[in-house]
Amino acid sequence: MTIALHLQQLVLVDFRSYTHLEVAFPPGRVALIGPNGVGKTNVLEAIAWLATMQSFRGSPASAVVRETTAGARVRGELLHDRRTTTIDAQLALRGPGRVMVNGKRLPRTRDLLGHVRVTVFSPDDLQLLKGGPGERRAFVDELLVALDAHNDMRLNEFERVLRHRNALLRQSGGRLDATQRHSLSVWNDKLAPPADVVGALRSLALEQLAPLVVEAYRDISGAHTTLALDYHAPWMEGGMAEALAAVEHDDVRRGVTTVGPHRDEIDVLLEGLPARTHASQGEQRSLALALRLAQHRLVGRETGMLPLLLLDDVFSELDRGRSSALIAHLPLGQAFMSSAVEIPTEAEIEQIFDVGPGRLTAR
Repeated sequence: MTIALHLQQLVLVDFRSYTHLEVAFPPGRVALIGPNGVGKTNVLEAIAWLATMQSFRGSPASAVVRETTAGARVRGELLHDRRTTTIDAQLALRGPGRVMVNGKRLPRTRDLLGHVRVTVFSPDDLQLLKGGPGERRAFVDELLVALDAHNDMRLNEFERVLRHRNALLRQSGGRLDATQRHSLSVWNDKLAPPADVVGALRSLALEQLAPLVVEAYRDISGAHTTLALDYHAPWMEGGMAEALAAVEHDDVRRGVTTVGPHRDEIDVLLEGLPARTHASQGEQRSLALALRLAQHRLVGRETGMLPLLLLDDVFSELDRGRSSALIAHLPLGQAFMSSAVEIPTEAEIEQIFDVGPGRLTAR
């Protein structure tokens, strides 16, 4: 059984453009309406911060602390399955911040993962189709963490060992002495297991996601086209240990690890052709929406917690038909929609807030 998450209250102190904001939200769809630059996205960014302690805009923690202040605070009160959880995140301009859940400080910020889940739609999602492989790998890895918070540790372990191996390769200058050769063998043995785990996790997640992407694309576009997700990871055929042995000479010469999960590609194929190069702009937009909608549905199904849905100025980028189709197929649960224009009436908004500099005013 999937139960929707409800953000009941949000408190911001010195976060981005907000000196102090305290606002209550209903459980349904919430619209944040206002001109560009007044702070609509800042509110969505703060909500997402409660889930990941990161900015979905890629900003460091220091960038979200309001100018002239030394720290910021984001506090959220959430309801899920009749249980209330209070998350209080304190961000420092310099040094680590801290997070408290129900008054108890977490020893590590990553321990917050799993308490709150969010799905973010933004105009930048077009890069999932048009951008490089790193954009699509990041999307799948984000999905892995949303499905299971422990996957964050697994991904970080792979990245940690990879950094060590790459550092050794750079230091070798293209030629290994006896000590470096032994060290490389050690790092190969350490890198293979987490790489195999990451590859297997991505493969399974994409297998689960693919039919939901097909369904979501049909919902949004109305088109019954052949759609597939192709995980291109040739090293997985024999495993990472075998792949590293095969490319060791080239890795030493180039000073970098040339195979593994960090080099994988995920192709979105439309009618058998890469959407990145062969789909129209409209098809790419529909596909980007379908990927996010499928992500949202899969996380809700697998975790039993329907994430908070954050739509950041999405409707300004869509024509009337795609806007209506997206609204018609938004899942149940709490959704926050920011827009510089009025949102279509069929969205059935529960509460509208007019956004001005540093404030939200309920209509």
